[in-house]
Amino acid sequence: MKNRFAKIALSTLLMTVAGTAAAEVPAEATAAVTGILTDGSALIAQYWPVLTAIVGSLTLMKLFKKGTSRAT
Repeated sequence: MKNRFAKIALSTLLMTVAGTAAAEVPAEATAAVTGILTDGSALIAQYWPVLTAIVGSLTLMKLFKKGTSRAT
């Protein structure tokens, strides 16, 4: 989780540097890209628990199936 936030911070920093290095890029475009990055991060944060629950339930179902097949 910490690694993901480091990547996001690095990409934001690189976008900021690229925005200042290329003077022809409008500020609105940089703000739009930053907004998209923020919205994407928010969506990932919302769906992470759902994905964890799905993977966890599938794993438990597999273990249950394995246990019942060995019991019979």
